[in-house]
Amino acid sequence: MSVKAFEFVSVIEALQQLGENAQTKIECIECCGKELYVGTNDSSLILYALEEKKEGIGKVVYKSRKVRHKFLDLKKPVKCIKAASALNRLLILCDSSLLILNMHDLEIIGGGPKLRGISTFCLNENPNINNPFCIQICVARKRQLQVYNVTEEKLIHIKDIGVPEPAIGVAVDGSYICAALLTQYTVYNFDTNFTQQLFTYGRENFLPIIRRITKEEFLLSAPEGLGMFVNAEGMSNRPPIQWSYPLRALAYSHPYILGLSDDVIMVYSILDQQQKQALPFIGGRSIGNFDGRIYVTSGMAVYSLTPVPWEKQVEVLLADSRVEEALELAQNANRVGMTKEQFQKLYHKIQQQAAFIHFSNGEFDKAQELFVSGSVDPREVISIFPGLMPPSSTFVRSIPPLHGIADVIQLFHGDEGKLSEAKQFLHHFLEDLREKSHQHALEVDTALLKVYAEINAPELEAFIAASEITCDVRDCCDWLEKSKCYHALALLHRHACDHDKALKVWAKIISGEYKDDRFHGLEFFVECLANLKEPEFLWRYADFVLSRDQEVGVGIFTLRSAQEVNSDALKPDTVLNYLHQYPKAVVKYLEHLVIKQEIQAEKFHTHLAILYLEDILKKRKEGNQEAVMELRTKLRYLLQVSSLYRVQLLLGKMNEADLHQEAAILYGKIEEHEKALDILVHNLKDFKAAEMYCINTTEGKGLKYKHNLFHTLLAVYLDPKLEASKREEYLSPALELLNARAGDFDAAKVLEMIPPNWSVSVVEVFLRGALRTSLHKYRMTKVESALARGENLQNRFALYHLQRLSISLHESNYCCICKKPFLDGSFARYPNNVLTHVSCARHSSICPLTGKNFKSLASLYPGR
Repeated sequence: MSVKAFEFVSVIEALQQLGENAQTKIECIECCGKELYVGTNDSSLILYALEEKKEGIGKVVYKSRKVRHKFLDLKKPVKCIKAASALNRLLILCDSSLLILNMHDLEIIGGGPKLRGISTFCLNENPNINNPFCIQICVARKRQLQVYNVTEEKLIHIKDIGVPEPAIGVAVDGSYICAALLTQYTVYNFDTNFTQQLFTYGRENFLPIIRRITKEEFLLSAPEGLGMFVNAEGMSNRPPIQWSYPLRALAYSHPYILGLSDDVIMVYSILDQQQKQALPFIGGRSIGNFDGRIYVTSGMAVYSLTPVPWEKQVEVLLADSRVEEALELAQNANRVGMTKEQFQKLYHKIQQQAAFIHFSNGEFDKAQELFVSGSVDPREVISIFPGLMPPSSTFVRSIPPLHGIADVIQLFHGDEGKLSEAKQFLHHFLEDLREKSHQHALEVDTALLKVYAEINAPELEAFIAASEITCDVRDCCDWLEKSKCYHALALLHRHACDHDKALKVWAKIISGEYKDDRFHGLEFFVECLANLKEPEFLWRYADFVLSRDQEVGVGIFTLRSAQEVNSDALKPDTVLNYLHQYPKAVVKYLEHLVIKQEIQAEKFHTHLAILYLEDILKKRKEGNQEAVMELRTKLRYLLQVSSLYRVQLLLGKMNEADLHQEAAILYGKIEEHEKALDILVHNLKDFKAAEMYCINTTEGKGLKYKHNLFHTLLAVYLDPKLEASKREEYLSPALELLNARAGDFDAAKVLEMIPPNWSVSVVEVFLRGALRTSLHKYRMTKVESALARGENLQNRFALYHLQRLSISLHESNYCCICKKPFLDGSFARYPNNVLTHVSCARHSSICPLTGKNFKSLASLYPGR
């Protein structure tokens, strides 16, 4: 309760100095513009002219001058005064009578009371009437509430509402009347006659008070020292207020509620219902909000409660670290005289100050939320972390300062736990900031990179490699080297296009001079070399990588783009000459040229095949059968997909090495199929491979070629020169081949080839298959013949349709498109007899003259 929301300013210091009767006391007041009306206990009405001046910074001073003094001759206190400036009238309640006076000369209109027997009355501050020169009032009589419209000349009766008890206080908003009866509060709707009872109270030692707050909402004094908010439906949308002292009167000036007691003025916030200020004031009689000004009276004087500017209140709250209250006050402050942009700028500054307070208290999540919503300059945050601002930055902290933090080390007294949390906060804050904005990129990126390095964040390398950073490279390089983030250091050198320094750092990591577990090894280094456009770096580090791993190191050549293969510095011959001392690398490079790049050069294909063969023989000697099988698979693939190697050279080497399967492939390349099949059948005993050889070789070839190759395989099986035991061995695969591939044989030729001692039952399955295939081919031929005859008949009919009409072309005829005559006898005719030059007939199916589409006709005569 340390907010100074209001200050006392004297308006009328001593009433008795201005009146004749020393016993005169102030009962009520009303203010309209610069005119203050004072009602007294001796039935007097005094008019003062007020002059308001500002002295110094925000200080307000009032000067008052008595203008008129009117005795009402009713010998009773003036209980209530209400001004209607649009009507130039004052409404006064005195001695249970309602009087209407002229505002300026204080003369009674009509010479006497307008209404009698009145206990209280009030103005409707939100009337449902459209006449600007009319006000609405509600008056309370014994057991009745009455609604009147008041004009300059008369009172117009609107509504009577019966009540069970006399009303001692009323407030009106729109069509709703909130009445304080003798023992209860009730809400009435005088348009719909709806009644809503609120709550009851005892009559002794309790003063019912009603104050309108907002549209259809009222604040009521309640037993047990409470203030209850109720709306027109009888519901409460806010928590109650707990008054500190017995209540005498109420006033509302957003966002504060002012409660007057005998000894003090209580100031509560409507936002959190908490007391914010207590102003000692003995002998208080009334308090009210008059056109935005708060006036409070004692029996002898009138004071103004001048609100302390909300900006100063917020400053006090922030200085006391009451952040939530400060923000709430700023959000709900009266922004008179301030544009939306001005307020937004000021509110952002308040949010930033509040964020630094949260930060100082170690509440980093709250701080980040306010930093973001307050659009803080991120350099303000970075600057409190020693060493994170780049030396090249020209940033200077805000003046006046947003905080009093020298740096985080001083703030947290070197507490490593808090400092670690603060760095994590900065890490997330800067990451979120980069996603949303690119302002102050130099400072933000530099700081974020340093934070990544300091907290050993896994995002560091990806952050640099993204190539979208704008940092102080020299400063960051020093920081990374100091933090022993060598891989990140090399990446930053590469980002700055200083490839020489980057490669040197990586080379030191590989050689063990530097240690960095985040480095991805030799493969990464090789990939970086391969991606460089300058070949001098590649040659400089070629021995370095190849001496460590030939198969990985050769990637400096194989991973480069295809466009660079034939560059002067990287011609395949040049590279191969260099790689001769690295045999594994040679193989990998040749595989790249032959298989991936598909370079059509015989020497590369032959060289690769010979290297495969040499490796096979070497591994065979070592007894490494697994490696032999892997190499033979590669060799066979090369022999099958390529046709550029020197077959005869390789064939001799294959035979010498007893590589029968590879030799069969080579025989097939030179169309010596019998030798190939002989190897597969006799040497390898791989009958399925022999069959697949025939299938693969004849793919895409004609039927005769297929018949000849399958007959060759059958002849190998049935070779009469074979020993009897061999012939018996090959009988089963021969029959399986005949039965499975009957359609690939010429049945007549097969019957000539099979031994004469074979019975029909032996070849029955083959004969059935051959007959079925032959019959299918015959039927398909008949179908094709019938289709051809049908197509021919359609074409002939279409031709007849075109030729049955004669066309006469005269010298006077001209093209309907270009309007020129036909000179060479060639022309185009559309089905509707429109004639054009052939060159002018752009669309064969659309008449250029009428636009008619003849596609439907064309579909009827497809041969046309």
